[in-house]
Amino acid sequence: MKKLIPLVLLALSSNFAMAQSTFTLVEQQPDNKVRANYQLASRFSPEKLRKLVFSTSVDPHWLKLSNKFWYTYETPNGKEWYIVDPVAKTKRKMFDMDKLAAGITTIVKDPFDAQHLPIENLKFSKDEKSVTFEIKSTVDELKPDRKDKKAADSLQKKVFSFKVDLDTEKLTEIPNFQKPKAKPSWGSVAPDSSAIIFSRNYNLYWMDKENYKKAIQNEEDSTIVEHQLTKDGVKYYSYGSDGDGENNEVNEKNNKKRRGAFVYWSPDSKHFILNRTDSRKVKDFWVINSVSAGRPTLETYKYHMPGEAEAPQNEFVLFNFATKSYKVLSPNAFKDQTISLWGAPSLAKDRDNEFRPAIWLGDNTTFYFNRTSRDLKRIDVATYNIQTGEIKTIIEERFNTYVEITRPALIDGGKELIHWSERDGWAHFYLYDGNGKMKNQITKGPYHVEAIVHVDQKNRMLYFTANGKEAKEDPYYYHLYKVNFDGTGLQLLNKGDFDHQVSMNDDGKFFVNNFSRVNTVPTSVLMDNLGNKVMDLEIADLSLLMQTGYKFPEPFKVKADDGITDLYGVMYKPFDFDPNKKYPIIEYVYPGPQTEAVNKSFSKSMDRTDRLAQLGYIVITVGNRGGHPARSKWYHTYGYGNLRDYGLADKKAAIEQLADRHKFIDASKVGITGHSGGGFMSTAAMLVYPDFFKVAVSAAGNHDNAIYNRWWSEKHHGVKEVITAKGDTTFKYAIDKNPELAKNLKGRLLIMHGDIDNNVNPAGSIRLANALVKANKRFDYMLVPGQRHGFGDMTEYYFWRLADYFNQYLLGDFSQSVNIMEMDREIPMNGKGR
Repeated sequence: MKKLIPLVLLALSSNFAMAQSTFTLVEQQPDNKVRANYQLASRFSPEKLRKLVFSTSVDPHWLKLSNKFWYTYETPNGKEWYIVDPVAKTKRKMFDMDKLAAGITTIVKDPFDAQHLPIENLKFSKDEKSVTFEIKSTVDELKPDRKDKKAADSLQKKVFSFKVDLDTEKLTEIPNFQKPKAKPSWGSVAPDSSAIIFSRNYNLYWMDKENYKKAIQNEEDSTIVEHQLTKDGVKYYSYGSDGDGENNEVNEKNNKKRRGAFVYWSPDSKHFILNRTDSRKVKDFWVINSVSAGRPTLETYKYHMPGEAEAPQNEFVLFNFATKSYKVLSPNAFKDQTISLWGAPSLAKDRDNEFRPAIWLGDNTTFYFNRTSRDLKRIDVATYNIQTGEIKTIIEERFNTYVEITRPALIDGGKELIHWSERDGWAHFYLYDGNGKMKNQITKGPYHVEAIVHVDQKNRMLYFTANGKEAKEDPYYYHLYKVNFDGTGLQLLNKGDFDHQVSMNDDGKFFVNNFSRVNTVPTSVLMDNLGNKVMDLEIADLSLLMQTGYKFPEPFKVKADDGITDLYGVMYKPFDFDPNKKYPIIEYVYPGPQTEAVNKSFSKSMDRTDRLAQLGYIVITVGNRGGHPARSKWYHTYGYGNLRDYGLADKKAAIEQLADRHKFIDASKVGITGHSGGGFMSTAAMLVYPDFFKVAVSAAGNHDNAIYNRWWSEKHHGVKEVITAKGDTTFKYAIDKNPELAKNLKGRLLIMHGDIDNNVNPAGSIRLANALVKANKRFDYMLVPGQRHGFGDMTEYYFWRLADYFNQYLLGDFSQSVNIMEMDREIPMNGKGR
């Protein structure tokens, strides 16, 4: 904004002239003033993108009686349902949508057409020759459990159910249909459906199948019979949910209601097990919701901070369901260890079965679990025999930094197992016998194996995803491979310089392959287990998006600050990009180590990258040493012991190299932003390199990792286990924090945090603000009312405030009024809103 004329000069004019002159000077902008392109950015809001980009991948529902699958795919022409037979190599539409819409309209008496047919809850019959689905009408009807139509909330929209024969396409209404209620979230159903386990008031209960059916229809049915299994459960040492995420008032009201118990069953339904945690000594943490209805509400929760002695204690509780008895298992090996039970992998053909049971990994007498030391440098893969009580350690993983582990694959019921490990510096698979003797390494070399997709026990072949193996590709691109158990015959199954996501059927004969890059149109094909393409399925229709002027972003590669390590990133430009102009650059960051905020495939989520660029910036995302786990162990653990500073030099080096390559980048105007770990990193960048990074918007940052949760901080930064001469074990933790560098701030910083964030508590941001105040720094702080870690329904507001901040302090554009017009103009002025 142009400066006002000094008051002493204005005083020479009349009052009217002074007012007129002041107004003119405030509003007038020089012709060459840089303005942010709010109009272009507003074209790409999440709500508008939902109307421009529809399906981008095929999500197959594999059937049970064959290798067939069905899927839905939406384009600007509407949604279609398809059924695919891989053996016959056919794909056909499940319905004639025009004929179907006409038939439904005739019965429901509401108008429908082929492009606007709201089919819900489509299910195949057991013989897979017909399907049923539901259509919601505009007709009001009395809810089944209500008697008075005039009572509040007594009416619902009538739902019609239909059956369609897939061969003849004959449409039939299912008479007297009552929409079934969804499966309650609290029920853990036995594999034979004989019993359902749940918790109430911190203890375990069970009911039989018939009473469960009653509870599904009406949870308050007074005729429901349930049986109590335990009586010693208390808050924070419960047999089920403690009501996490509820404020104290609601928690008290809900304690007597049924809650989930999260149990794993034996395959024969005779036993089940749960992981019970004693958190009573863990210290409390709090958030206050100031905008709740009535009085502000307090939420109290247990939160173990790094280095604290009062750690939660884990145990297994094994139940013999026939005798209704149980025993506590404490397979202790390390102080303050954690133990975790593995569930058996679910079948692809069971995805539509909402009542599928949770079964433990193992057989009827033995289950598999892991136990981890508090410093995460030691993990055991172990078994427990429920008949003998024997605990057997099968595999020991030991490392000088943290160890990670995934669920093993059992061969022939556990006579052999396939184990994932990073012991040689790269993630690979190893074959063990059932007693823990390694038979051979299955995969090896400088690449990362990610996940087991299918195990062909008969042919002793493993199908798995991996990245970094194909030369001249971005090492983050995933592919599907197969290899013999002995390590021979490694074969790439889905070639192509793209990031691939696969869904394989349970027989391991066919898989759907979805692939793209950030700069290509997403494509879906069907392939067989030899790597042959069976048929094309879909190519995403991006025509409406392209009509807006959308342009794909550009992948790039730079060197890390060491000049050796390759880093991979993506550059986003304004769609009206002018190569002769100079643009400020903004870096969107997330440091990891769980991931890096760098898209590898086409994404419909454009808020923090594409849309931000449209305001008039070059926006980049790029990896950093210590980031993504899908590279070498060295790369992933680079930040171990230096969790504040480890990625900053690489973020700075990337911008410097790009500015050398591209004259349109103005390296004197550098912004940085991120959320959560990115909020932490963006502020750290401003304080460690205060003459380089000029503006930051930091959202929900864990600025003081000494009060962030122990699991993340102690794992990725490290905690020192100290054993005294008496044999006592304690843990010491120290970490550098953002508030310690508050005195270094030179640029403009906006801190944003949800006031009921129970993941990264707002105390971290408040401590940063406190340090900045004490250092006499000007900065901006915004509390996001009533919001947790992700900002919920205020996400759109957050984006525009972030945009304003960069526009003001990188572009010098202070032209916006109090109203956020880009949000206001999307609200219909009919008094109803959306």
